[in-house]
Amino acid sequence: MPLPPRTRPRPPHRAAHTSPPPIKRAVVQPLDEREIDELQVLLDRVPQSLEALDVSMLDGFLCGVLLQPQRIPESRWLPHITDVDGRPLPAGFDASRLHVLVRRRHAELEDAIARRQWFDPWVFELQVDEVQDESDDVEEAPAEVDAVYPWVAGFATAHEFFPSVMQFDAAEITEPLALVYRYLDADDLEDADDLLNEIETLEPPADLAEAVEGLVRATLLLADVSRPASAPHASRAAPRQRPPRRR
Repeated sequence: MPLPPRTRPRPPHRAAHTSPPPIKRAVVQPLDEREIDELQVLLDRVPQSLEALDVSMLDGFLCGVLLQPQRIPESRWLPHITDVDGRPLPAGFDASRLHVLVRRRHAELEDAIARRQWFDPWVFELQVDEVQDESDDVEEAPAEVDAVYPWVAGFATAHEFFPSVMQFDAAEITEPLALVYRYLDADDLEDADDLLNEIETLEPPADLAEAVEGLVRATLLLADVSRPASAPHASRAAPRQRPPRRR
Protein backbone atom coordinates (compact mmCIF):
# COMPACT_ATOMS: atom_id res chain seq x y z
CA MET A 1 0.00 0.00 0.00
CA PRO A 2 1.85 3.15 -1.16
CA LEU A 3 1.95 6.10 1.21
CA PRO A 4 2.19 9.84 0.50
CA PRO A 5 5.37 11.60 -0.51
CA ARG A 6 4.48 13.63 2.92
CA THR A 7 16.28 32.95 18.76
CA ARG A 8 15.15 33.94 21.95
CA PRO A 9 17.20 36.90 23.38
CA ARG A 10 19.41 36.01 26.30
CA PRO A 11 17.97 37.25 29.62
CA PRO A 12 19.98 39.83 31.54
CA HIS A 13 22.41 38.56 34.12
CA ARG A 14 21.11 38.44 37.66
CA ALA A 15 23.35 38.34 40.65
CA ALA A 16 20.84 36.46 42.79
CA HIS A 17 17.50 34.67 42.73
CA THR A 18 18.07 33.37 39.24
CA SER A 19 15.65 30.85 37.79
CA PRO A 20 16.88 27.30 37.40
CA PRO A 21 18.24 26.47 33.95
CA PRO A 22 15.68 25.05 31.51
CA ILE A 23 15.42 21.31 31.28
CA LYS A 24 17.45 20.02 28.36
CA ARG A 25 15.47 17.59 26.22
CA ALA A 26 16.97 15.07 23.89
CA VAL A 27 16.69 16.08 20.27
CA VAL A 28 13.93 14.03 18.66
CA GLN A 29 14.31 13.38 14.95
CA PRO A 30 10.86 13.03 13.36
CA LEU A 31 10.38 10.40 10.72
CA ASP A 32 10.29 11.87 7.24
CA GLU A 33 7.97 10.71 4.46
CA ARG A 34 10.48 8.21 3.12
CA GLU A 35 10.86 6.61 6.55
CA ILE A 36 7.08 6.42 7.05
CA ASP A 37 6.88 4.60 3.73
CA GLU A 38 9.70 2.31 4.85
CA LEU A 39 7.91 1.58 8.11
CA GLN A 40 4.74 0.58 6.26
CA VAL A 41 6.75 -1.73 4.01
CA LEU A 42 8.29 -3.37 7.08
CA LEU A 43 4.87 -3.80 8.68
CA ASP A 44 3.59 -5.38 5.46
CA ARG A 45 6.40 -7.95 5.72
CA VAL A 46 5.19 -9.23 9.09
CA PRO A 47 3.94 -12.82 8.58
CA GLN A 48 0.29 -13.01 7.62
CA SER A 49 -0.36 -15.34 10.56
CA LEU A 50 -0.08 -12.17 12.67
CA GLU A 51 -2.16 -9.01 12.38
CA ALA A 52 0.26 -6.09 12.24
CA LEU A 53 -0.97 -2.52 12.56
CA ASP A 54 -0.61 -0.13 9.64
CA VAL A 55 1.20 3.16 10.19
CA SER A 56 -1.96 5.15 10.88
CA MET A 57 -3.31 2.64 13.40
CA LEU A 58 0.16 2.43 14.93
CA ASP A 59 0.19 6.18 15.44
CA GLY A 60 -3.13 6.22 17.29
CA PHE A 61 -2.00 3.23 19.35
CA LEU A 62 1.17 5.02 20.47
CA CYS A 63 -0.84 8.06 21.55
CA GLY A 64 -3.12 5.83 23.60
CA VAL A 65 -0.11 4.17 25.23
CA LEU A 66 1.51 7.51 26.04
CA LEU A 67 -1.61 8.84 27.76
CA GLN A 68 -1.49 6.22 30.48
CA PRO A 69 -0.84 7.69 33.95
CA GLN A 70 2.02 5.25 34.54
CA ARG A 71 4.61 4.67 31.86
CA ILE A 72 3.96 1.39 30.05
CA PRO A 73 7.15 -0.66 29.67
CA GLU A 74 8.19 -1.12 26.08
CA SER A 75 8.16 -4.88 26.53
CA ARG A 76 4.38 -4.69 27.04
CA TRP A 77 3.32 -2.36 24.22
CA LEU A 78 5.85 -3.10 21.47
CA PRO A 79 4.52 -6.61 20.60
CA HIS A 80 1.13 -5.07 19.75
CA ILE A 81 2.71 -3.23 16.82
CA THR A 82 3.40 -6.42 14.89
CA ASP A 83 0.26 -8.18 16.13
CA VAL A 84 -2.81 -6.41 17.47
CA ASP A 85 -3.16 -9.07 20.17
CA GLY A 86 0.52 -9.00 21.08
CA ARG A 87 1.42 -12.46 19.81
CA PRO A 88 5.19 -12.91 19.40
CA LEU A 89 7.00 -12.73 16.11
CA PRO A 90 8.30 -16.03 14.76
CA ALA A 91 11.84 -16.97 15.67
CA GLY A 92 14.32 -15.57 13.20
CA PHE A 93 12.15 -12.69 12.00
CA ASP A 94 14.30 -9.55 11.98
CA ALA A 95 12.23 -6.64 13.30
CA SER A 96 15.20 -4.52 14.37
CA ARG A 97 14.75 -1.75 11.79
CA LEU A 98 10.98 -1.73 12.28
CA HIS A 99 11.46 -1.30 16.02
CA VAL A 100 13.96 1.52 15.52
CA LEU A 101 11.43 3.51 13.49
CA VAL A 102 8.61 2.79 15.94
CA ARG A 103 10.72 3.91 18.89
CA ARG A 104 11.53 7.17 17.13
CA ARG A 105 7.86 7.92 16.53
CA HIS A 106 7.12 6.99 20.15
CA ALA A 107 9.79 9.44 21.31
CA GLU A 108 8.50 12.18 19.02
CA LEU A 109 4.93 11.80 20.28
CA GLU A 110 6.05 11.52 23.89
CA ASP A 111 7.93 14.81 23.59
CA ALA A 112 5.00 16.60 21.97
CA ILE A 113 2.48 15.33 24.53
CA ALA A 114 4.73 16.17 27.47
CA ARG A 115 5.15 19.73 26.20
CA ARG A 116 1.47 19.96 25.12
CA GLN A 117 2.61 20.81 21.61
CA TRP A 118 0.79 20.24 18.35
CA PHE A 119 1.80 17.13 16.45
CA ASP A 120 0.79 15.80 13.04
CA PRO A 121 -1.15 12.54 13.35
CA TRP A 122 -0.44 9.97 10.69
CA VAL A 123 -3.80 10.30 8.96
CA PHE A 124 -3.84 9.92 5.20
CA GLU A 125 -6.39 11.21 2.74
CA LEU A 126 -8.41 8.49 1.06
CA GLN A 127 -8.14 7.83 -2.64
CA VAL A 128 -11.03 9.29 -4.64
CA ASP A 129 -12.43 5.81 -5.35
CA GLU A 130 -12.37 5.05 -1.60
CA VAL A 131 -14.61 7.99 -0.74
CA GLN A 132 -18.26 7.02 -0.94
CA ASP A 133 -20.55 9.86 0.04
CA GLU A 134 -23.85 8.04 0.42
CA SER A 135 -25.70 10.77 2.29
CA ASP A 136 -26.62 14.37 1.65
CA ASP A 137 -27.51 14.90 5.31
CA VAL A 138 -25.86 18.14 6.38
CA GLU A 139 -25.66 16.81 9.95
CA GLU A 140 -23.24 14.07 8.92
CA ALA A 141 -19.51 14.48 8.48
CA PRO A 142 -18.20 14.44 4.88
CA ALA A 143 -16.99 11.07 3.65
CA GLU A 144 -13.36 12.20 3.58
CA VAL A 145 -13.40 12.18 7.38
CA ASP A 146 -13.47 8.36 7.25
CA ALA A 147 -9.69 8.61 6.83
CA VAL A 148 -9.30 9.07 10.60
CA TYR A 149 -10.77 5.65 11.36
CA PRO A 150 -7.48 3.65 11.40
CA TRP A 151 -5.92 6.17 13.79
CA VAL A 152 -8.98 6.02 16.05
CA ALA A 153 -8.98 2.22 15.95
CA GLY A 154 -5.35 2.18 17.06
CA PHE A 155 -6.12 4.62 19.88
CA ALA A 156 -9.02 2.45 21.03
CA THR A 157 -6.84 -0.67 20.87
CA ALA A 158 -4.33 0.91 23.24
CA HIS A 159 -7.08 1.69 25.74
CA GLU A 160 -8.41 -1.85 25.44
CA PHE A 161 -5.10 -3.35 26.56
CA PHE A 162 -4.06 -0.48 28.83
CA PRO A 163 -7.28 0.91 30.33
CA SER A 164 -5.93 3.00 33.22
CA VAL A 165 -7.13 6.29 31.70
CA MET A 166 -10.70 5.05 32.02
CA GLN A 167 -10.35 5.06 35.82
CA PHE A 168 -10.33 8.86 35.95
CA ASP A 169 -13.42 10.90 36.74
CA ALA A 170 -15.84 10.61 33.82
CA ALA A 171 -16.47 14.36 34.00
CA GLU A 172 -12.82 14.95 33.08
CA ILE A 173 -12.35 12.42 30.29
CA THR A 174 -15.74 12.10 28.58
CA GLU A 175 -15.45 15.21 26.41
CA PRO A 176 -11.99 14.45 24.94
CA LEU A 177 -12.84 10.77 24.49
CA ALA A 178 -15.96 11.78 22.58
CA LEU A 179 -13.82 13.78 20.14
CA VAL A 180 -12.06 10.53 19.23
CA TYR A 181 -14.68 7.83 19.66
CA ARG A 182 -17.38 9.64 17.70
CA TYR A 183 -15.93 8.00 14.58
CA LEU A 184 -16.68 4.50 15.91
CA ASP A 185 -19.96 2.69 15.52
CA ALA A 186 -22.21 3.17 18.54
CA ASP A 187 -22.48 -0.62 18.86
CA ASP A 188 -18.74 -0.70 19.60
CA LEU A 189 -19.20 1.54 22.64
CA GLU A 190 -20.88 -0.79 25.10
CA ASP A 191 -21.87 0.45 28.55
CA ALA A 192 -20.82 3.98 27.63
CA ASP A 193 -24.04 5.96 27.89
CA ASP A 194 -22.32 9.15 29.10
CA LEU A 195 -19.88 8.96 26.21
CA LEU A 196 -22.62 8.36 23.66
CA ASN A 197 -24.63 11.26 25.05
CA GLU A 198 -21.59 13.52 24.75
CA ILE A 199 -21.01 12.39 21.18
CA GLU A 200 -24.60 13.33 20.35
CA THR A 201 -23.86 16.94 21.33
CA LEU A 202 -20.90 17.30 18.95
CA GLU A 203 -21.16 19.02 15.60
CA PRO A 204 -19.62 16.87 12.84
CA PRO A 205 -16.27 18.11 11.55
CA ALA A 206 -16.51 20.24 8.43
CA ASP A 207 -13.62 18.46 6.73
CA LEU A 208 -10.71 16.11 7.32
CA ALA A 209 -8.39 18.84 8.57
CA GLU A 210 -10.88 19.74 11.32
CA ALA A 211 -11.27 16.07 12.23
CA VAL A 212 -7.49 15.68 12.56
CA GLU A 213 -7.28 18.80 14.70
CA GLY A 214 -9.88 17.23 16.99
CA LEU A 215 -7.71 14.14 17.47
CA VAL A 216 -4.78 16.27 18.61
CA ARG A 217 -6.96 18.39 20.86
CA ALA A 218 -8.45 15.29 22.47
CA THR A 219 -4.99 13.81 23.06
CA LEU A 220 -3.72 16.93 24.79
CA LEU A 221 -6.89 17.33 26.86
CA LEU A 222 -6.56 13.75 28.08
CA ALA A 223 -2.90 14.35 28.87
CA ASP A 224 -3.96 17.21 31.14
CA VAL A 225 -5.92 14.65 33.15
CA SER A 226 -3.73 11.54 33.05
CA ARG A 227 -0.32 13.20 32.84
CA PRO A 228 -0.69 16.65 34.42
CA ALA A 229 2.20 18.96 33.67
CA SER A 230 4.37 19.56 36.71
CA ALA A 231 6.40 22.40 35.22
CA PRO A 232 5.18 25.82 34.09
CA HIS A 233 6.97 25.55 30.73
CA ALA A 234 4.48 22.92 29.52
CA SER A 235 1.98 25.03 27.63
CA ARG A 236 -0.27 24.01 24.78
CA ALA A 237 0.62 25.30 21.36
CA ALA A 238 -2.04 26.80 19.15
CA PRO A 239 -3.39 24.31 16.60
CA ARG A 240 -1.85 24.46 13.14
CA GLN A 241 -4.07 24.02 10.15
CA ARG A 242 -1.82 21.64 8.28
CA PRO A 243 -3.50 19.54 5.59
CA PRO A 244 -3.50 15.77 6.08
CA ARG A 245 -1.04 13.73 4.05
CA ARG A 246 -2.09 12.38 0.68
CA ARG A 247 -1.81 8.78 -0.38
